[in-house]
This record gives sequence, structure tokens and C-alpha cells, in this order.
Amino acid sequence: MSASRIVSIQTTNERGGAEYANVDLLDALVARGHEAVLLTNFPDLVAGTSVRVRKVDLGPKLARRTVARVVLGAPLVLWRIARALREERPVGTLLLHFKKEQLLCSLLPRRLTGEIVWAEWGPVPPPMRRGPARLLYALAARRAHAVIAISAGTRDTVIETGVPAEKVHVIPNLVDVEEVKPDPASRAELRAQWGAGEQTLVVGCISRFQRRKRNDVVIDAMADLAGDVLLVIAGEGDQEAVLRERAAQYGDRIRFAPNVRGHVEAFLSACDVLVFAPSPTEGEPRVIVMAQLVGVPVIATDPEGALGLIPPDGGTIVSPSHDPHALALVLAAYRDDRARCLREGQAARRATLESHAPERTLHAVERALGLSRQATSSYLPRING
Repeated sequence: MSASRIVSIQTTNERGGAEYANVDLLDALVARGHEAVLLTNFPDLVAGTSVRVRKVDLGPKLARRTVARVVLGAPLVLWRIARALREERPVGTLLLHFKKEQLLCSLLPRRLTGEIVWAEWGPVPPPMRRGPARLLYALAARRAHAVIAISAGTRDTVIETGVPAEKVHVIPNLVDVEEVKPDPASRAELRAQWGAGEQTLVVGCISRFQRRKRNDVVIDAMADLAGDVLLVIAGEGDQEAVLRERAAQYGDRIRFAPNVRGHVEAFLSACDVLVFAPSPTEGEPRVIVMAQLVGVPVIATDPEGALGLIPPDGGTIVSPSHDPHALALVLAAYRDDRARCLREGQAARRATLESHAPERTLHAVERALGLSRQATSSYLPRING
């Protein structure tokens, strides 16, 4: 079999973990001899990679607040998808990531789509697990050759909707584990910029600034956290102004940093712990994997997305969930036992090096996509955070 041509459709509202993870996966597949093109409304997602890109705007993602617009615009969107796929023929594998494209592409003929594979980066939303939406999802999934689920929890929700279990493959995020490591020089440089001494407990938080992410909990924990502690929050999103206003009362104890894409290791290396405040539906949070590879223990404010990913001896899941006071107590324990940061960080790195070996991940992806290996190189390009 010759190298297959992969067309990935991923139009989105924002640049987040799933979007970048998909680009990194496509880039790695290109390095292994496959051809890949990304159809997206954010062409800059592929910057610094070998992935070819075509700009396509398919309107908003399918969500409760957009369902009427999506339904009314479906014929036009379907026409745009069909036109884009005609221009990209022949399509060997069509890789789809979001519900609107998954549902609509099931209506297109195989001569346009080739083999359809779905990538589920998080649990199927609860509204799609019941009623007519569940039926539509299950019917559309009949056209899918395979479904790639980012975690066991995600797999279970896909099967719950009626997709046959044999179609669903659990494959973790692709990360270049040999390249992601602590960066002592960046640690010293960034901590100096932030005004943090070596005894300062620097708490990092990398997140989308949106309502579903509980960044408010991380900020509010500072009210109960005394001593030499600095919180640095990195990201972007429509809730940034709200979060900055919430944090204003803490002065220079809380700093905001821009999106860390491309230098996530440097940012994480400057932190002593990372706080993860999940939304109600998380797959395998990439930021947890990256932090653990850098040797930084992760503190999750809820088990969603963290359970099974944070090793028992390499971090903490806070209880009660999303409780600022409980989070403050956990952070205070790390503040008072700095050796614990190092000990748990090392344990987390060891566990992640084993669970996310890239060759294993790429072989699993190629099997799910129905691809055969063509390149002589056995490794993958640099994975950006």
C-alpha cells in the first residue's frame, strides 16, 4: 500500500489543546511518509510544521446555543465541505474532530471522503448521549471506519451512544517525550522576570479563558494562601478581562502571561507545581502530560481528565472538587515541603515517559487510520507545546 493522503477538517472557535494536538499528529504522520492537509479557519495553527493548510470557514461549532444556526446553515456548510474535498482529491482518509463535521460528512459519498475516521478529544457531550441527538450520532458513526478516543473515559461515552466497541481505539496524545524535559536556563530567566526567588512557590496555570474552565477557583485560592507564593496564569479567551478583574485584589501575587504555544517547556520549567482546573468534559489534557514530562507535579481541582493520568505518587487531585479553600490547603503543603515538588515531579515524569512512548502512539494511529508506514525515519518531528 502506498502512503495515504489524509485530509483533516477542524474548524473551530479558538486555538486550544485539541487543535494543536491534531496539528502535531499530522506533522508526525507527514514525517513518516504520509501526505496530510488541514482544512481550518485558523491557518496559523500549522506554523512551523510540514502540514499543508487550506483555509475553510464552516461557521460555528455545534453547541446548544448554536444548534439553530447550524441546522439552518447545514446545506451551505455541506456544499462548502464537498467543494473543499473535491479540490483535495483523492482523499485516502478523512479525519474529523467535531460533531458538526462528523454528522454532515456522513451524508457525502465515499468517492469524496475516502475512509472516514473520527477523533474524539474528550467525552461525548451529555446532550448527545440521549434522545434524537444520540440517534443521529450513532447513525453518522456507521460511516466511520474507526473512532480514536483520547482516553478510556472518552471511549466509554462513545460506546454509550451506540457506537460498536470494536470501532473505538484508545490512543493517548502524541508527545515527543525525549524532547520535553526541564529547562533550567528558562527557569532562572522567567522567575527573574516574574520577581520570584528560588524559595517562592510558583504556581502555574495554563488554560483557555472560558467559563467552563474553573480558573476562578485557582484565583480565589490565593485568598487562603499566605507566604511566598506566586500564581502565573497563561492563556487566552473571552473571559480574560473577567479573570483579570477577579485577580486584581491580589496585586502582583498573580500574573497573567500570553498563550505559551511554542515555549510551554520554558514556562513549566519556571513553575514548581501546575494547577489544572478542568471543565466538566475533558479528554486527556495535554497540559498535564507536558507538565509531568518537565517534572512538575500537577494539582487538579477535580478528577475530570486527571484521574488515571496523574500517577498516585506524582501529583494531587483536590477534594472537594473546585473548592478554593481545599486547593489552598494543598498548595500550602507543597509550599512547606519543597522536596515534595521534586519527588512527585520525578515520579510523574517516569510514569509519563512510559505511557506516552511516541512510537507506540504513532503505530496505533496508523492502524486506526488504515495507513501503512512509508518513511525510513522511525521518529517524529519536534512537538510544540
